[in-house]
Amino acid sequence: MTPPPADADAGHRPSAVALRYDEKTPAPRVVAKGYGNLAETIIETARAHGLYVHESPELVSLLMQLDLDAQIPPELYKAIAELLAWLYQLEGRADQTGMLAIS
Repeated sequence: MTPPPADADAGHRPSAVALRYDEKTPAPRVVAKGYGNLAETIIETARAHGLYVHESPELVSLLMQLDLDAQIPPELYKAIAELLAWLYQLEGRADQTGMLAIS
């Protein structure tokens, strides 16, 4: 049996959640989520489309508990709103729509 690489985090598998928000809905929605290979695909797809990938193990852990197509709960509004506001400012965007991946 081959030992894992020295930098491998034993027992850790990647996880990712993609959120979509537009002004027509009251809150961002979960449009994709997954662990392992699926998480890696979500992250790679987001980056390939020029989407920002935010790394936050605590936030992704909370978001992974939501169903697909579910809106984020009020308890997460502030955290997600601050993240989206920062992203819109970074991109110099005036519109309030977009997608975001969190890993």
